[in-house]
Amino acid sequence: MGVSDASDSRLAALTRWVVEDLGFAGSRIEPASADASFRRYFRVTRGADTYIVMDAPPDKEDVAPFVRVARLLAGMNLNAPLILAQEATQGFLLLSDLGNLQYLDELKAHRQAERNREVDRLYADALASLVVMQTTNVESSRALPPYDRPLLLREMELLPGWFLDRHLGLPVGPSERQMLDRLFDGLASAALSQPKAFVHRDYHSRNLLLTAERNPGILDFQDAVWGPVTYDVASLLKDCYIAWPRQRVLAWLNDYRDQLMRAGVSSVGNAADFVRWFDLMGLQRHIKVLGIFARLYYRDGKRGYLNDLPRVLDYTRETAAVYGETAEFARYLKEFIDPTFGPAQTRVGALAKVTDEGAGRSDA
Repeated sequence: MGVSDASDSRLAALTRWVVEDLGFAGSRIEPASADASFRRYFRVTRGADTYIVMDAPPDKEDVAPFVRVARLLAGMNLNAPLILAQEATQGFLLLSDLGNLQYLDELKAHRQAERNREVDRLYADALASLVVMQTTNVESSRALPPYDRPLLLREMELLPGWFLDRHLGLPVGPSERQMLDRLFDGLASAALSQPKAFVHRDYHSRNLLLTAERNPGILDFQDAVWGPVTYDVASLLKDCYIAWPRQRVLAWLNDYRDQLMRAGVSSVGNAADFVRWFDLMGLQRHIKVLGIFARLYYRDGKRGYLNDLPRVLDYTRETAAVYGETAEFARYLKEFIDPTFGPAQTRVGALAKVTDEGAGRSDA
């Protein structure tokens, strides 16, 4: 899980907080999970009850956004962890425990079925919760940080430095830089042209838990912003960790758009416009994720994310080839990055980082 042992000074401080300050003497503290940030999670067992403790080093992570968004989601009656106690100066939160049945594991267990009702049920629940998230307490959601042009562009800038240059060894010269500038500007404009809503920013199968009541449990929401309405549905249906046939994805997307309209959102455009928003928003996200996953490996030593890069590149390649405004980028991908995920041009040299170094399960 990427969680240090008991010699870890922060774990020792967390244990003192749980046992001495919260009075959980005799409780058992075990690793629960770690994510792509510096946060770690521990499960505390006290008799028949379990809790989750978040460890967020204050010099690297601020717990205030998590607390703020958790309360916002609770006000929407969505199934997010409740804040039971906090020690913000040390970066500790005591949370309700939503379990450990990850959506991704359940989806993988049923993915072979052509039309499996359990998969449809899971997505129906996730999309229904997303509609609530985007249509309830809207005025409070408007106070979230804006998903504006500088943020959209800053995210996409991870691609040239970390993925193209560092990971693939592809030089980004003046012509490539101009091409990327045109692409990034166009995708940012497409995102900003959409209706605005609550954006979770990581609404996908690894951040959703299967729960017996009020399914799904919603995690990792601290980076929520006010932004494009299709961002979260693209994150969910063009998931970086599991992929589905296009026809099935579009059926789910159409159901989601219908739910938005029934909830009173009248500015969703026609069906074709909505698909275009969805695709281009997904492309912006996947461009960002290619850079993030490479950075997680080279900067943070989290190699498991390399296993998911080919899937993300497939999404990127497929969408870029569909639209005229992204055709230039599609040609670049076809010319310089072949389907086996190595540079297509011999002048760049052969790389085998994904196959040689990417073994192991992601610890996201």
